[in-house]
Amino acid sequence: MKPIKVGLLGIGTVGGGTFTVLKRNSSEIARRAGREIRITVVADRNLEQARKIVGNDARIVDDAFAVARDPDIDIVIELIGGHTVAKDLVLAAIENGKHVVTANKALLAVHGNEIFAAARDKGVMVAFEAAVAGGIPIIKALREGLSANRIQWVAGIINGTTNFILSEMRDKGLPFADVLRQAQALGYAEADPTFDIEGIDAAHKATIMSAIAFGIPIQFGKAYVEGINRLDAVDIAYAEQLGYRIKLLGIARKRDEGIELRVHPTLIPSSRLIANVEGAMNAVVVQSDAVGATLYYGKGAGAEPTASAVIADLVDITRLHTADPEHRVPHLAFQPDQVQDIPVLPIGEVITSYYLRMKVADRPGVLADITRILADSEISIDAMIQKAPEEGENQTDIILLTHQTVEKNANAAITKIEALATVRGKVTRLRLERL
Repeated sequence: MKPIKVGLLGIGTVGGGTFTVLKRNSSEIARRAGREIRITVVADRNLEQARKIVGNDARIVDDAFAVARDPDIDIVIELIGGHTVAKDLVLAAIENGKHVVTANKALLAVHGNEIFAAARDKGVMVAFEAAVAGGIPIIKALREGLSANRIQWVAGIINGTTNFILSEMRDKGLPFADVLRQAQALGYAEADPTFDIEGIDAAHKATIMSAIAFGIPIQFGKAYVEGINRLDAVDIAYAEQLGYRIKLLGIARKRDEGIELRVHPTLIPSSRLIANVEGAMNAVVVQSDAVGATLYYGKGAGAEPTASAVIADLVDITRLHTADPEHRVPHLAFQPDQVQDIPVLPIGEVITSYYLRMKVADRPGVLADITRILADSEISIDAMIQKAPEEGENQTDIILLTHQTVEKNANAAITKIEALATVRGKVTRLRLERL
């Protein structure tokens, strides 16, 4: 049987890893796929660098659109990133009848609905396992492995950079800025780390998972996004004292009223497995009705872990290359005419618990005033720390954990607490999930 011919767009870190792993494990991969999968052309602007990786094993060009239109190519792998030129390349490949594999979460989070519609019209597949959590097969688990279940929620550590930073802040008690510089020196964080530390990268991935879990359109613009750049090391220490760890979580939860879709620093009980995921590792917990909670853990980035997911997609497409398009697994797990436009709830309608830290005057009645405000807002207290003031100080910290409440009620209560004459400055508020 003739080999499947693949065009690779971009041979940077992941592209290089994909080429290397596919070449190294070619016979094993062919045994699984039923035929050889061969990268026959590579497009990259840096021809010299590409030649160092590819040698004479594939043709090298600097025109990616020529690869997207090449009649000899069966599958196009898009690994150039971004969602401008990448979108044009993917749509060109689809228009020319090519299947597409991509690791581009930003592209799918912003333009996924359009891309999947174009692929359906042309009867081709778009596979994107590598777009979420690197080498962890979470997309396949959500689309196929859990297809008997009603999925209730998904919560994941899906950005290794921020998890490394939070792990170091907790272990060493260092401020955020110091650990960020360390992460950049070690190569865990980019020179411009904005997408990671502000939660945007995690929100791209959470948006894709929410669409597959609940059968809704991809709606990145409706996700609530909050990063770790304003997180204080003192809150990580207080959380530890209370039996919690702080992680940047991507959360998608289905409620009767709609979908919660949010990314933010979150307190998690330290007894939970996901709370103990350290360094640059990723993990995703899925709660569903039949199987209960399942945990997916592994490397969320890197050349060969991500290449593993890219090549798994190549194998899937090769197996289904000649299948009737109607009998393939739908892009978003649910049949296209069964995707429902369930509303994504605004952050004020989210239901969760809270960690509240406030600096207050050291005088009688302060705690009573605060608890009265919370009670008036129907917010009950689960745990509390009241620090003794430092010698010579007339103010101290109070830390409260609440039971679940609607976020708009918590916001209203916080505003009233901050207005008290005995409360100094702003209340620090973090969300808490017991998972």
